[in-house]
Amino acid sequence: MTALFLTMLVLFVLSYKLFQDKQAGLVSANAQLKVQLKEKRKIDEIKEALKRLEDPRYFVYNKDFKRYELNFEVEFRPGRYELPAESRQPLIEAGRFLLQQMQSLKQQAGIQYLVLIEGRAAMDPRFPADHPINADLQAVRQLSYNRALAVIYLWREAGIQFPRNVELVPGGSGYRGAGRYTGFQREQRNKRFIIQIQPKIGSLEGVNE
Repeated sequence: MTALFLTMLVLFVLSYKLFQDKQAGLVSANAQLKVQLKEKRKIDEIKEALKRLEDPRYFVYNKDFKRYELNFEVEFRPGRYELPAESRQPLIEAGRFLLQQMQSLKQQAGIQYLVLIEGRAAMDPRFPADHPINADLQAVRQLSYNRALAVIYLWREAGIQFPRNVELVPGGSGYRGAGRYTGFQREQRNKRFIIQIQPKIGSLEGVNE
């Protein structure tokens, strides 16, 4: 009788422990789900707010790559990073428009935004992409990076100063990068740069609802 009692007691303790562990796991999963739902709501709010950037004069949303991009082309001379004269004023106007829209997003306390200016370069279409002449070397990356810097310097000269929650980052992808023009006739159009605007997801942590 004593052995049976002890056996029942052990089974009860084990069952209770399993129940407690399962309950703790459910509580933890529920808390994690609440955090994820909160972040999703905040991301949805940000996406909705960023829609104001969609102005055909300046920026357009690229559905394929899920990013906002400059809606007019700025093509550089081969091997050069100086901005074409005819592109300077449109770029200044696009910068002022972007500044105005990003300032209006400043009300989202604690959320930061990344504005990436990505310079690019065009390969020699007479040769395949894996040919040594089209090697993505440091000089090519530097050229594309300098093209991005040219835009930042232009905006600085024009007095365009973004708020503290907006990080302006130059980048150079050389012969790489998503969304490039392909084909013999279109490759030369990669002598350009793109401007992308994205929320920094990590900045959502600790943001109040």
